[in-house]
Amino acid sequence: MYAVIKTGGKQYKVAKDDKIVIEKIAGETGASVSLDEVLLVGDDKSQTVGAPLVKGASVTATVLDQTRDKKIIVFKKKRRKNYRRKNGHRQDITILKITDILTGAKKKAAPKKKAAKTEEPAAAKVDAAADTTEKTEE
Repeated sequence: MYAVIKTGGKQYKVAKDDKIVIEKIAGETGASVSLDEVLLVGDDKSQTVGAPLVKGASVTATVLDQTRDKKIIVFKKKRRKNYRRKNGHRQDITILKITDILTGAKKKAAPKKKAAKTEEPAAAKVDAAADTTEKTEE
């Protein structure tokens, strides 16, 4: 099973036991994190594409390391103007190991209960409408 997740403004295709390098997220080394922005879940037979997210799906991962990426050089220059600026940048990164991909099939039963609760206020509105019609008849 695999999933496409979104974190740090980027998308990653992940499967169980994959190691990925993402932009820094909160969590200490060894901690478990949940990535809830799942765009697609699939296996060999079928795929579920979210609009924009797959409802109830999440990916759990373990933080392997909080570190910094290699340095990149930022060099600016304007010719014939004696303007040169040189800076470096090291991005904070998190290394994750994917432990599980949850599709949330068990969570689909919960919205049915909410639908039953919405029917009761509708009945109350009908009773309130009947009360107003009685007052107008008098």
